[in-house]
Amino acid sequence: MGMEFTLALLRDSGAMLEGHFLLSSGRHSDKYFQCANLMKYPNLAKDALAGIAESIRKDIRANLLEADAVVGPAIGGIIVAYELGRQLGLPAFFTERDDAGAMVLRRDFEVKPEQKIIVVEDVVTTGKSAGECAALLESLGAEVTALACLVDRRQGCEVPWQFYPACKVEAKTWDADSCELCRAGIPVVKPGSRKM
Repeated sequence: MGMEFTLALLRDSGAMLEGHFLLSSGRHSDKYFQCANLMKYPNLAKDALAGIAESIRKDIRANLLEADAVVGPAIGGIIVAYELGRQLGLPAFFTERDDAGAMVLRRDFEVKPEQKIIVVEDVVTTGKSAGECAALLESLGAEVTALACLVDRRQGCEVPWQFYPACKVEAKTWDADSCELCRAGIPVVKPGSRKM
């Protein structure tokens, strides 16, 4: 089950949308990933993340990666983290934003000093949410060892950890003031959950 298989699951479940979208990063894009449309089906979630889980298990066996827990930033990373944690046999929990927009741990979730953590996202575009999640975990004494995601749609954004994407998708993005779709008069839609 490789990247093409995961991409087919995204398309078939309606998780990959095409049009004119405002991303949570503030950029505009011709594609949007509503991964909840895929993740709502447990059997598809299992299949979509099986390749990542196998790659991580292989690297752990080869002593190339350490992992004690899987943590995803809410909201997109919650189900992805849970399913990956289930497949790896690791605890899985999530960070979330407080009223001021800062990433925090709640619900009695805690990390221990030097705990090795894989941060998990549904989609990585700029890495902002994953980076905020990692910064919080590291401020609490944990060590982030990897980033895993269902969809890698980065363009030139580097990931400072080992990286495990289920699929890579080329999607055009623009700054709002240079968006080709805006110039063409196509209305923009903001389907995501993060407040801008």
